[in-house]
Amino acid sequence: MVRVLISLGIEKVRLTGGEPLLRAGLVEMIAELARMRTSYGVDGTRLDTGDAGRPLDLALTTNGHLLEPLAAPLATAGLNRITVSMDAVDPEIFARITRVPRSYERVLAGVHAAQAAGLGPVKVNCVLLRGFNDAQIEPFAEFSRRQGVVVRFIEFMPLEEPSTSPDARNWRPETVVTMDEIVSRLNAWRPSCGVPAGLVELPPRTASETAKRFTFHDGVGEIGIIAPVSRPFCGHCSRVRITSDGSLRTCLFSQSDHDLYGEIRRGATDGDLASYIRRVVMRKEARHHIGEPGFEKPSRNMVHIGG
Repeated sequence: MVRVLISLGIEKVRLTGGEPLLRAGLVEMIAELARMRTSYGVDGTRLDTGDAGRPLDLALTTNGHLLEPLAAPLATAGLNRITVSMDAVDPEIFARITRVPRSYERVLAGVHAAQAAGLGPVKVNCVLLRGFNDAQIEPFAEFSRRQGVVVRFIEFMPLEEPSTSPDARNWRPETVVTMDEIVSRLNAWRPSCGVPAGLVELPPRTASETAKRFTFHDGVGEIGIIAPVSRPFCGHCSRVRITSDGSLRTCLFSQSDHDLYGEIRRGATDGDLASYIRRVVMRKEARHHIGEPGFEKPSRNMVHIGG
């Protein structure tokens, strides 16, 4: 599937989960993907040019618990970048969220191992929920500066089925900590060492970048904010997803899957698959409808879609 997508112009592949570091043969899979090149012809067909062309940009998102021993082997296999999901940088709060004792120290060791292996700048993703971990905004800013990581705050999205559990974190509009609020709080926050308060906006690296990027007046640390609820970026979204069971999804909030694996089982050639993918992507949703009357949650929840 990846080979066909590359033939159509895909240049970046991110492995997510669940937790991808639990997958048997992950290092070998990374090595196989790293041998693929992003060269393709003007008609979209893959150019069989051996080592010619640009290397595939390979990234992986993980909760970090198993990262420390795997960081170096993954980098050697050809992984380029790591993103670690962390919803707090206070060790006690982090352990309460993960329900794993000493989990913060374990994940931090994984971050350091990734940096040592050359998988930096390591990104750290935090989904903010009001009343749950929104007090961690300023500590995350300090964490970015102190640890040399890129922090990404992500607005809470309605991706899961509501739960009746007493500790459930169900989506409601008032639970979302918006980009404007995050920026306002960080503009008022004063870094240590006499650096003036306030954020400095950074230019986007690509037209399809999903995060608004900021640094501080001394250039130390980077904060990104991904705001799909308050500042949708659907108009320049260039992402598609393959689920764990081989379906193609054109949006997190899609109401249907497209059974790519089913096409393979029915004997489709690479050319057939390429045509199928083109048809699917041409029908990619124009935007999501979070917060609008009649909004429907995605047909599958995040654990099946892949983060």
